[in-house]
Amino acid sequence: VLQSSNSLKASYEDWLLTYGLSVSPFHMRWQTALFNRQFYNWGRWKPRFLYLWFSIGMVFGIVAMFGSVILLGKTLMQTLTQMLTEAPKAQNDRMLQVVVSVLSSGLCLRRYKLIVLCENGPCSVVPGVNLPVSQLTYFFSAILISGVIHEVGHGVAAIREQVRFNGFGIFIFIVYPGAFVDLFTTHLQLISPVQQLRIFCAGVWHNFVLGVASFMVLFLLPAILFPFYYTGVGALVTEVAEDSPANGPRGLFVGDLVTNLQDCPVYSVEDWNSCLGDISEKSQVGYCLSAATLQQLSFPAR
Repeated sequence: VLQSSNSLKASYEDWLLTYGLSVSPFHMRWQTALFNRQFYNWGRWKPRFLYLWFSIGMVFGIVAMFGSVILLGKTLMQTLTQMLTEAPKAQNDRMLQVVVSVLSSGLCLRRYKLIVLCENGPCSVVPGVNLPVSQLTYFFSAILISGVIHEVGHGVAAIREQVRFNGFGIFIFIVYPGAFVDLFTTHLQLISPVQQLRIFCAGVWHNFVLGVASFMVLFLLPAILFPFYYTGVGALVTEVAEDSPANGPRGLFVGDLVTNLQDCPVYSVEDWNSCLGDISEKSQVGYCLSAATLQQLSFPAR
């Protein structure tokens, strides 16, 4: 339609230009100058502090660059070594005794034992898919927030180094969200290499600070939410995969609280992982139950 009508095409392009939009196959971008004043306010706030801040970021960026190369090289060597030397392992089912505490409708804590068959060693906390579809919203939201913080670092550092700031924008490439800043390239090329490094390293430096701040909030979350939640009493079951041996009327249910794995007490998710690691190194344990007891435990009342 746009190709057949020049006037309609011109109107469409004018509309995109007016709102700072750019549309191409698999890519959509929005750029604006609405936040330029705010960026300039940030870039001129306490110049001495910003100089030290971005200088630390420059050092961190250089160290992180070499560290990331070493880490990627080490990961590559480990992967190649496993591919060349790893022998196929025998598939053995293991029997795991899980003690689960359930809050019944009468708010009485009831305990019972559950036998679960785990294929190929210990059961995973979330077996199967590494990232469930239900978490994609959180995943892409985290990417977008990280991208915005990353580009804010570049923009503020550029203004601090007297580089003209043209605008800020957000893009979507297929399904991947991100952000960007538009800097005047000529100014960027005229400044010294050290100043350029401060600008280039500001993004990853801000992402690192964001990660540390997020970790601190996550670490303090139990204390912040203490009046509403409690911790240190077990591993809460939040999801059971449909193809898991623990699924079904005799298995685990969402909301169950795992307090023991065989004779290993579980007070947290870390204990769950630690107990599974210890159990996988021990010989398999079998249990003898009478037919009456087995029938009684087959369908525990919920």
